[in-house]
Amino acid sequence: MDPTTDIAAGTEAAADPRAALEALRAEIAKAVVGQDPAVTGLVVALLCRGHVLLEGVPGVAKTLLVRALASALELDTKRVQFTPDLMPSDVTGSLVYDTRTAEFSFQPGPVFTNLLLADEINRTPPKTQSSLLEAMEERQVTVDGTPRPLPEPFLVAATQNPVEYEGTYPLPEAQLDRFLLKLTVPLPSRQDEIDVLTRHASGFDPRDLRAAGIRPVAGAADLEAARAAVAGTTVSPEITAYVVDICRATRESPSLTMGVSPRGATALLSTARAWAWLTGRDYVIPDDVKALALPTLRHRVHLRPEAEMEGVTADSVIDAVLAHVPVPR
Repeated sequence: MDPTTDIAAGTEAAADPRAALEALRAEIAKAVVGQDPAVTGLVVALLCRGHVLLEGVPGVAKTLLVRALASALELDTKRVQFTPDLMPSDVTGSLVYDTRTAEFSFQPGPVFTNLLLADEINRTPPKTQSSLLEAMEERQVTVDGTPRPLPEPFLVAATQNPVEYEGTYPLPEAQLDRFLLKLTVPLPSRQDEIDVLTRHASGFDPRDLRAAGIRPVAGAADLEAARAAVAGTTVSPEITAYVVDICRATRESPSLTMGVSPRGATALLSTARAWAWLTGRDYVIPDDVKALALPTLRHRVHLRPEAEMEGVTADSVIDAVLAHVPVPR
């Protein structure tokens, strides 16, 4: 490919960050079929400086999705396979003794990247899970009393299997609340699955994204420009009250032992603003709040055991809340 073409494309993208981020969908679709909601959720999380919990059965391209996103954004990415014997230092890094200098030097762990894929995060004990808390919230790692900042942008995309619970350690509420979004990655439709197999029969190799034609269509500069634009998105007092009313209604639901916290309300407002900007508006409407309510709130509520036995889900409770809370006009 002509380098001047890449330079021109990069300049155009920087001039219009919304167009650059919208181009991600088409680029990632070259590798991942039929997962547009998950792609959009990851972009929203990047715009809001948040993190994402990806839930889906094995083999639905969760890892490929994150790798394709990193490649299309020209960001560094690393993957950690969480296992029961994984130690916190395996994630954050540690001090290593250098025999040549007779001094300890810091060896950075895989968390020092732009997109960290924490694969099967619920398979590691709470001590190691919590090693990500400081990184996710403070965007730094402290080793031996010295804080070390993480690269910017920084996003943790953690995956977990929703059906296999043997040998797992469920994420505690405090850590779940650190994730901006919980995205479900479903099994593909019949036609999407046919498309996947057709691509593989034609020689598609998920380990070689460059050969699949994925090229950088946006970068860190586009993300910064987009974040500044999102911060300027107008939120009316009526929309703010609507978000608060939704979250307060979850606290009063008879199906829940715990509703959405004020942090969850703040998260919903942030994701609604990002979605409004992505769809081409500089102001938030109720439909933006509704569109992001499920992925932003589903992991922040806790069902009563009796409600679970009756087949009630977090999504169904949030849908009921959205149906009953008055929508501002």
